[in-house]
Amino acid sequence: MENSYTEKTQNTSSIEYPVWFDKYFQGDRILWLVIFAMALISMLVVYSATGTIAFKNEKSNTHYLFKHIFLMLAGFAVLWLAHRIDYRYYAKISRFALLLSVPLLMLTWYFGMNINEANRWLTIPLIGASFQPSDFAKLALITNIATMLSKRQGKVADFNETILPILLWSGIICMLIGLSNISNAILLFTTSFLLMYIGRIPLRQLGLMAMVGFIAISIALALGQRGDTAANRVRSFLGYNTENNFQSDQSYIAVSTGGFLGKGPGNSDQRNFLPNPFSDFIYAIIIEEYGLLGGIIVLGLYLLLLNRGMVIVSNTNFIFGGILAAGLTFSLVGQALLNMGVAVGVAPITGVPLPFISMGGTSLLFTGLSLGIILSVSRGEIDNTYNQIKTKTSPIVNDNNVKIDNEQENSFRD
Repeated sequence: MENSYTEKTQNTSSIEYPVWFDKYFQGDRILWLVIFAMALISMLVVYSATGTIAFKNEKSNTHYLFKHIFLMLAGFAVLWLAHRIDYRYYAKISRFALLLSVPLLMLTWYFGMNINEANRWLTIPLIGASFQPSDFAKLALITNIATMLSKRQGKVADFNETILPILLWSGIICMLIGLSNISNAILLFTTSFLLMYIGRIPLRQLGLMAMVGFIAISIALALGQRGDTAANRVRSFLGYNTENNFQSDQSYIAVSTGGFLGKGPGNSDQRNFLPNPFSDFIYAIIIEEYGLLGGIIVLGLYLLLLNRGMVIVSNTNFIFGGILAAGLTFSLVGQALLNMGVAVGVAPITGVPLPFISMGGTSLLFTGLSLGIILSVSRGEIDNTYNQIKTKTSPIVNDNNVKIDNEQENSFRD
């Protein structure tokens, strides 16, 4: 399938790109445009949505805007560096990252910063910055599952070598994340389940995966900090508890008053009432200020991200790259759909940000890293030099570093 990706990309778009763009921004061109569009929308909406918090903290809007731009640039730097690295190197460090994520999550659970009755942030000594280890653990688990599935494509039904390690790691990481963040744990488990399905795991074993996920989430609900909160939010969503609907009510007001074209940039009223209008409920502010049209455009960007991710998966030459790109794409788009679903009332209230649009340091950095890895996979199918390197080294497909045969490769793609 030599040059097949380039031909397909050229056929899907008549846009002519400058030489400098092709030189410095390699990989899927349409995905790059999606990323730039998200960044622009993010800066516009965050500037407006931080008006209330700026007033409360006696700071100007530009203070938070410059802070967000700095974090956005840092996310872009991580994205750009990640897309320049051969994505197969991430497989080599995935097990170490997964092992590291367990003590980080446990430290966060015991000693992390408590915000909104949940320990989700860990403060880095000396520099004083904080980050969410759950974002790191999520990326580590997805990469490790992709590595294990790609190495064992010849024996995906082997319980001890293939199924058991994936079940154990998925259960442990999802349970630890769920102790303080149930919604993120469920999203991560759903992504892991989809990766097992894509990796040709038999349906019977997928049933075991579902059981492990149920047990892990149940333990997190019973022992964690957010069990009662999660139960109350589900009851409120189902209409059994009308006393705790303040957040959703304010979000619905923002959505319903936006109309088709919105109130205009900076004219949101509900930013003064919504908790975290620049993060968890930023989609409601987008619809209020830019109307139904703005909401559709943002939704369309994430659906286009999903489309480009699946195009990259279908065109990759190696199983690891395909599963990795699929997992990261599902994770980002799933999180975005959940965030938007909460704003418009089709999902219970959760605390997940809108990827690459909401304000937040850790979220922007790890979203940038995920997008960079996806672009690295797509770059590997376009760059001739990159492809020549691939032909000199064995792809990550099994324990003996032996390339799988064409029949197995085709069955994966089908």
